[in-house]
Amino acid sequence: MFKLAGRTAVVTGAASGIGRGIALALARRGCHLALADVDEAALSRTAAEIANQKTASPLRITQHSFDVGSRPAVAALPAQVTAAHGAVDILVNNAGVALGGTFCEIAESDFDWLVGVNFWGVVQMTRAFLTLLSDSSEARIVNVSSLFGLIAPPGQTAYAASKFAVRGFSESLRHELADTRIGVTVVHPGGIATSIARNARMPASLSAEEVEKRRGFFDSFLTMPPETAGEIIVRGAERRKARILVGADAKYAALVERLMPVNYWAWLGRGGKT
Repeated sequence: MFKLAGRTAVVTGAASGIGRGIALALARRGCHLALADVDEAALSRTAAEIANQKTASPLRITQHSFDVGSRPAVAALPAQVTAAHGAVDILVNNAGVALGGTFCEIAESDFDWLVGVNFWGVVQMTRAFLTLLSDSSEARIVNVSSLFGLIAPPGQTAYAASKFAVRGFSESLRHELADTRIGVTVVHPGGIATSIARNARMPASLSAEEVEKRRGFFDSFLTMPPETAGEIIVRGAERRKARILVGADAKYAALVERLMPVNYWAWLGRGGKT
């Protein structure tokens, strides 16, 4: 069991959604927190909420407002965190954005933006903190992929590409760090009730009605409370799990990926006929 009390964790995307849920779960276990998000106001609310929780001992909580897609901002973060906390034991790469539309619908610049946050943000944060993590008696990197890092439905070319990349990076890195004190966990959340669908960028060519229709479609699948997801993720990290599937839909997708003899979406489109 990975004991979290007294450890220090860096959590990106901590202002809301799954990141907030993870931060709350870590705090309940007595973990000091360096909370990061691009939304400074929401980040302050999360920090205040955690500070008001009853914990066995006082927690050090710092706030760092920046964009994980910015290389200079990421490069500057380790010095800021160590100045306040002295050490880092856990890195949770959770920050992510969404982009709706087919490959032909979405702009190249939007595709680049999404990959810059969802994938390169994970890579850059890992590179920035790897030396600090290696100084810990035991450390863990937790990278949040997605249900769409297991299956790739139509209309999600950019998002699925970024989340499959997070999965591949995490699994390979785990093998590379197998003989070190740093463990790697990859997380595949299913339909978590966050604002990601509401905040997703949509192709400029779509009408307002079509945009709302697409947002509503994805919203309908987002049901699990983020606090529940955060607890599941932290519990899995405590148990040093290599992979965490969050929700019945993610577990089903993992089963489909393993067992289906043909492309699932093509098979579904044919009415289940091979």
